[in-house]
Amino acid sequence: MRHLVKLVTFTTPDAPGRDKLGRINADGQVEDLTAVVGDRTLLDVIATWAQLSPALIASTGLPVAAGARLRAPIPQPHRNVFAVGKNYRDHITEFGRSGYDTPDRVEIPSVPVVFSKVPTAVTGPRDNIDAHPTVTKELDYEAELAVIIGRGGRGITREQAMEHVWGYTIINDVTARDLQRDHQQWLLGKSLDTFAPMGPWAVTADEVGDPRRLMVHCTVNGEARQHATVADLIFDIPDLVATISAGITLRSGDIIATGTPAGVGIGFTPPRFLTPGETVECSITGLGTLRNTVR
Repeated sequence: MRHLVKLVTFTTPDAPGRDKLGRINADGQVEDLTAVVGDRTLLDVIATWAQLSPALIASTGLPVAAGARLRAPIPQPHRNVFAVGKNYRDHITEFGRSGYDTPDRVEIPSVPVVFSKVPTAVTGPRDNIDAHPTVTKELDYEAELAVIIGRGGRGITREQAMEHVWGYTIINDVTARDLQRDHQQWLLGKSLDTFAPMGPWAVTADEVGDPRRLMVHCTVNGEARQHATVADLIFDIPDLVATISAGITLRSGDIIATGTPAGVGIGFTPPRFLTPGETVECSITGLGTLRNTVR
């Protein structure tokens, strides 16, 4: 894989409340793109990518941002993150046998299982995950490839779908399993504050190439928990874009988390839920690593 154009949102110590757009250089440093894009956010840049990308990609001699702190690439999505459940076969098996779904429900869905996470769940690639001890006792992790929509639309066909994908990032679909089970729906258990670590950067679709070859990994305190390829998705990215857009107008900057492979906490006997002090790392080929500690 050639060196990717990795776009980030960051702050600096001298302006901690001001988000800036940057690019990771070959040395792993954050280059400040303000001279190229002004005060535009990544959402703004995605919406006008055809006009801005030539100057952004070709720019050289950019200043390195000293002390840069990475935020989520899209710190404030303009609406809920679309997410997909039960999209890897082995995860369906572990979830169905866990007792958190209809008992022994391990059949493969006939259509994608789509839910959402509210925008305030989004947090940065190195930020802490709030344990919410007064709300949940069963905190879990889910490493996922996230698709970022470029050109919006409704009624997008499977054949057209990839033309609407701007790029990719990583999401940890943190979940309160007890809320998911007790409320018999997924919004609350998936949407607590800090339950969507995102990043560390976003990469355009043309840079990534065929997403099916990407590998998804997750470790907890360095112990391997999840490992799968995006090619193992039951419903692939064109399926998901076509299904969601059939009656919902997708917008530039919308995010779709595509599902998680087997190896989550509820898949163990007994379950291995996250506890304060534990660190979760979610990695995907070429897209970097989320590293978040439970506090």
